[in-house]
Amino acid sequence: MKITLLGTGGSAGLPQVGGVDGRGDWGKTDPAEPRNARTRASIAIETDAGRVLLVDTAPDLRFQLTQAGIGRVDAVLYTHAHADHIAGLDEIRILNRILGAPMPTYATAPVLGELRQRFDYVFKPYDGGFFIRPVLDPREISPGATYDILDQPVLCIDQDHGFSRSLGLRLGRAAYCTDVVRLDEAALAVLAGVELFIVDCFNMAHDHPTHAGLPTVLGWVERLRPQRTILTHMGPEMDYQSLRAMLPPGVEPGYDGMVLTL
Repeated sequence: MKITLLGTGGSAGLPQVGGVDGRGDWGKTDPAEPRNARTRASIAIETDAGRVLLVDTAPDLRFQLTQAGIGRVDAVLYTHAHADHIAGLDEIRILNRILGAPMPTYATAPVLGELRQRFDYVFKPYDGGFFIRPVLDPREISPGATYDILDQPVLCIDQDHGFSRSLGLRLGRAAYCTDVVRLDEAALAVLAGVELFIVDCFNMAHDHPTHAGLPTVLGWVERLRPQRTILTHMGPEMDYQSLRAMLPPGVEPGYDGMVLTL
């Protein structure tokens, strides 16, 4: 299994819009370090058979897929319905054409409801022929259950995202837990034994109201003891080289385009 980090930034990406010259606000990060340039959080999971599960459709999806050299997606899974995770949904139209079929799309009932409100046209019946709009084949999933998606078992983890809930994913020896501020005992039990832990880490010194900060993440690492932990969904104070210099062994910042192989 291969996991590509398509995007590792927060909801505003990095640089954020603004800056003294209007060309972007880099916060506390070094603009000369290319790994500080971050699009919105998303991953692509490639199975042993070469099929690709896309997790979330970020606003930067077209750029992310072309930069990563991913020319086909076989299914999509949504972790939650915040804009930075769904706003690239219209790019599925081209993926429909490549796939030649409606896109198998996995999400919880509340997330599917949000998508129907915002993108009602993607749920209309497909009558065949050329795809002039994105078309989804919705498949409801629930936290706590395991699903066979593209012949890959995917265990869905209920996560506290501050003012809402999100899904974490256990993928065999790997886990992807973005957009989470707290993991309860049930979630930590599901994550026991994980070897590769890709986890939300927005701030350096403290938790954000909806995202874990570095002290919280390091506490999870101490509890779970994965072989390798990769930080994602990083905010504008999370400088790549500064993190590399101070993080403990086995913990490192991710970057857009990073490829992890199991």
